[in-house]
Parts: sequence; C-alpha cells; structure tokens
Amino acid sequence: MIYSENDPGKNWTISDVFILVGFSNIKKLQIILFLMLLVTYLVALMGNLLVILLIKFNASLHTPMYFFLVNLSIFEICYTSSVVPQLLIHLLVDQKTITIAGCAAQMYVVTIMGLTESCLLAVMAYDRYVAICHPLHYRTIMSGWACAQLAGASWIISISVEVAQTTWIFSLPFCGSNRIHHFFCNIPPVLKIACMDTSKNKIMVFTVSVLFIFDPFLLITVSYICVISTILKLSSAERRCKAFSTCSSHLMVVTLFYGTALFTYLRPKSISTPDSDQMISLVITIVAPVLNPIIYTLRNKEVKRAFRKTIEKSIFSYNLEKTE
Repeated sequence: MIYSENDPGKNWTISDVFILVGFSNIKKLQIILFLMLLVTYLVALMGNLLVILLIKFNASLHTPMYFFLVNLSIFEICYTSSVVPQLLIHLLVDQKTITIAGCAAQMYVVTIMGLTESCLLAVMAYDRYVAICHPLHYRTIMSGWACAQLAGASWIISISVEVAQTTWIFSLPFCGSNRIHHFFCNIPPVLKIACMDTSKNKIMVFTVSVLFIFDPFLLITVSYICVISTILKLSSAERRCKAFSTCSSHLMVVTLFYGTALFTYLRPKSISTPDSDQMISLVITIVAPVLNPIIYTLRNKEVKRAFRKTIEKSIFSYNLEKTE
C-alpha cells in the first residue's frame, strides 16, 4: 500500500497506485514525442524480429555467435515492450497512473532484462575470444550444449538476483507523495518515495551493479585485450582485418550499452536531475534496441548475405507460384 500524507503526522490515506510524472512538463510536445517514440518502437520491434527470423531460417547462421544474438534480440524486444507501450499511452492521457502490482511487474522485467543483457554481452565476448585465440578448439568449447548453458546461466542469475531485489524494494512502505518522477518504475525514483531508511536497499543496488554490470565489463575488457593481442600477431593484414571484423559489431553494441551505463552511474550528482535521468533512460530503452539490429546487419557480411538469399528465395517462390 501507498500511504499518502494529506496532513503531515496526522491523516494518511491509502492509495493503490503510483503516478508516473514522466514528460508531463512538456505537454505541448507530447504528441510529437508520441509519434517519434511510436515510429522508433515499431522500427526496434521489426529490426529485432528480422534478426531473429533471418537467423532461424538460414542454416549458415546457426553458429554460437548468432545463437547469442537471437537471445540479445529477444531481450531487446522484452525490455522495450515492458516500458514503451505504457509510455505511449501516458503521453495521450492526463491520468498517468500505474498500480503497485503493475509497477512491481515492470521493475521485475526491466531489471531482469538489463542484467541479463550485461551477462550476455560478456558471454559473447568470451565467444569471440575462443573463436580468435583458440580457433582449433572453438567447436569443442562452444558446443551447442555449452552455449545453452551460458545463455541459461545468464537468465537464471539475473532472474534470481532481480526477483530478490525487486521483492525487497516493494516490501517497503510508501508514504507521502505517490508521484514517481520518471516515465517507468525505475529503482532510484521508486526508492525516493519510500517512507523509511533505504540505505540498505541502495547498498544492494550498488552491489548488484558492481557484480553484474561492471564485472561483466571487466571480463569483456580482458577478453578483448587477449583478442587484440592475438589479432596483431597475425601474419597478413587481410587476416587481421577479417578477424577484427568479426568483433566490430559486438564492440559497438558493448560501447553503446556500457557507455550509457557508466555515464549513468559515474556522473557527478551535481549534474544529475530527474529530467536528465529520464533522457538517459529513454536512450537506453528505445535508441539501443533500434541501433543494435542495424549494427549487426549493416556491418555483418554473413547477415547481409543471408538477408539477400532470403529475399531472392521469397521472390523465386512467389514467381514459381504465379507461373503455376
């Protein structure tokens, strides 16, 4: 329950909802923002679905790297869809409310997807490390069962940690204002409206961030130090270029993900405001899911080749049916 203080220290009323303030301060621009977000959301959905379907229906892409890419695209769809549809509705209505259960469910999905993506990016870096530094043992080390275990471990660890953390947060009493200064139920703004000491929760959030966001980043960094060292030892420039091209897409996605994460957690509090926090979250929520499939398709010759073959096969099948 949320206890709303009408008269401090005296009368408290019980409410079953939170109010997501979101972008209420820019009412005149909400329709424009709605249209921009709607188009971007649809592009993100179609882009990630296209990646999933291309990999599924092209046997040449049934390799560990693309198996993990399918998982990444699924995470992007789930993460974006847990936030954007509600944001679109709130941009059109005055009553920007969410139930406590809905808020908890949204936080579960958002935090699980974010943590899983961080773990998965580390797994993908390990895949590139094995492929380049131990190519003769690649098929043995990155077998189908090993890939399933790595992806499953990313899911299980993230679900276990974030279910515990989110459940603990929503066991807190909420009193005073029920207004969340954000466009979705993010952890920091929700903790701000709790009416008891949340220092232990903040320590837990920080610990989870260090263990499951910065530790994977450290593993990615170590993997790529080994990868770059191996690439530089290759005899020909052509081999070096080919080896590095297999890592470039993943490096760009890692830079996008951790660039925003590092900026979020390490920037000075003096320049942190609710509005700036919202804009950073908006970039993470909608821009990254749009750019990731573009990065992996436009910069990847195998995916472009598979896309071209799929289009040609579709046109051939259509013409064959037409002639019959």
